[in-house]
Order: sequence, then C-alpha cells, then structure tokens
Amino acid sequence: MQPLTCWVVSDGKAGMENQCIGLAESLGLTPVVKRVHLRTPWRQLTPYWRIGNRFAAGPKGDPVEPPWPDLLIGSGRQSIAVSLAVRRQSGGRTFTVQIQDPVMNPRHFDLIVVPRHDKLRGDNVMVTRGALHRVTPAILAGAAERFGPRLAHLPHPRIAVLIGGDNGVYRLTPTIMGDVAERLANLTRSHGAGLMVTPSRRTGADNEAILRARLSGLPAEVWDGSGENPYFAYLGLADAVVVTCDSVSMISEACSTGKPVYVIELDGGSPKFRAFHDGLYQDGITRPFDGSLDRWDSPPLNETEVVADEVRRRLSAHRKRFGLS
Repeated sequence: MQPLTCWVVSDGKAGMENQCIGLAESLGLTPVVKRVHLRTPWRQLTPYWRIGNRFAAGPKGDPVEPPWPDLLIGSGRQSIAVSLAVRRQSGGRTFTVQIQDPVMNPRHFDLIVVPRHDKLRGDNVMVTRGALHRVTPAILAGAAERFGPRLAHLPHPRIAVLIGGDNGVYRLTPTIMGDVAERLANLTRSHGAGLMVTPSRRTGADNEAILRARLSGLPAEVWDGSGENPYFAYLGLADAVVVTCDSVSMISEACSTGKPVYVIELDGGSPKFRAFHDGLYQDGITRPFDGSLDRWDSPPLNETEVVADEVRRRLSAHRKRFGLS
C-alpha cells in the first residue's frame, strides 16, 4: 500500500499552520506545506465569494495543482477557497479537514475541527477544548534530555514560565509584568523553586527588562533568544507551568503535559478567549496565577491524538466509498 499523501494549506501564520502539521504528524504523515496567497477578489472576499475557486491561488504562493493529495488539512480564512477547489477538482477523492470555523455550511468539508468556544456544530464537526499542536511526549523527552545538563543547577520544583505579550485583544503592561515577576521571585524564596523563563517577540523590550531585573541573582534562566529554542525542554523538565493568557496554542501545549498550569491574566480579552479560559478553569485543568504553587491531578489534554483517531476512521470509510486502497 502506498503511503497517503497529505497537504497542509495555510497562509503561513505559525499558529494556524502548526495545528495542521501537528494533526498530520499525529497521523504518521509528513505533509507537503502549501502556503497560499489568494488572488483578488478571493483574498478580500473569501469565504463568501465562492465562484471559480480553482483560480483563487495566486503566483505569490505555493502552486496548487495535481496530483491532488489523499488528505488536505487547512486552517485560516485564506485556505478555504483552495480546500473547496481541491475537493471539487479531485472529484471528492481528497478528504478535506478544516481547522477552525470556516463560516459556511459544514457540508463543504469532510471534517471540521473547532474549539468549543466556537458555535459551529454538526455531524461532521469535532469540538475540542483547545488548539491542536505538535507537542508530544517524545518531543518533550528528547528536548529535556538535550537541555538537562544545562539546567541541572536549577532546584525543584522547576517552573516553566511562558511569556507572550500584546496581540489584537490583550495587552501585557509594565505594571502586570512587574507584578508577575515579583510573584515568580517570591516562588523561589517561599518554595525554593527554579524558574525556566522564555519571553516572546511580543513581550517587548521594556517588559523583558523588568522580568530580567526582578529575577537577577535568583535560580532562574531567562532565555536570551540565542541557540536552540528551549521551549520544549522547559515544558519537559517543569513540575508546573505558568503561561500568559494571550495564546490558545501555548496554553493548549502546556495542558498537554498533564502538569499544573497557571494562567497569567492580561488586560483586555474577548468573549471567545474568556469562554476558552473559563472552560479550562471550570474543568480543573488550569488555574489563575496568583503567586501560589499547588499540585492537582489533571489528565494530559491530548486532543490532537483524539482528532487524529477520528480522521483515521472517517478517512478509511471515505476511501472505501471511492474504491481506494
């Protein structure tokens, strides 16, 4: 049996693309990544403009041409026209999975995966609590082994601290950063904790300076952005995780470890983010970060594997209908 072919279609946004790649990898597939750039008027009007979708993909993006894949996983508004076109041109043989609400009738796709704070529901709609991702126990174990000697000096409990920053709905202010840094510093004094801290590009130079100044001289590593990113190692070596609320992906990855996850609330927000966070709080998976450090039992949030199992089941039935091996 020939291995199945798989495309991941996105506009190149890492948060969207990694969800698709994570699902493909969980299926045991190595996908071809198609980063598309739609022509006018599809770029401006998708998903509402559906005429002539086969012409939507423009020359600024990767080519969209046969042979069509067995499986197409798309995410983001710009992927929709391509997914619809490939499904049609393949005669329905390409099994299409769309991650996040495509804002159209689910019947246009073989499977749609949405977080539960989205309202879309249907027979071919899977609902998850968080985002799909590429984090696996094997990836975390490998990173922990590589970085273990460098971080051996840090005492236990070790806390991975994942700091995001400003986005379209949240703001990380210097006041919040100062308060969070002081609470983290107190954990090293009150609990003897070691800190493994990774800021992001969205954290901002001023906030990062506050963080570094407050943690200076304490058992803490604050990644400086050089060399291999220790993000996975921090998750693998941590006894608990503290993460800012601005990234569904970061929080979903943290929750996949099965370790206690504390969420730093920032200024701002949106109804969808609020529903996401409140759902995890109510499920006992995460807690707001108030400077305390407790332990609680929470099974790993392995939704990528759950979705992959459902894709396998539906894809097998789909291929049988078309007489494909």
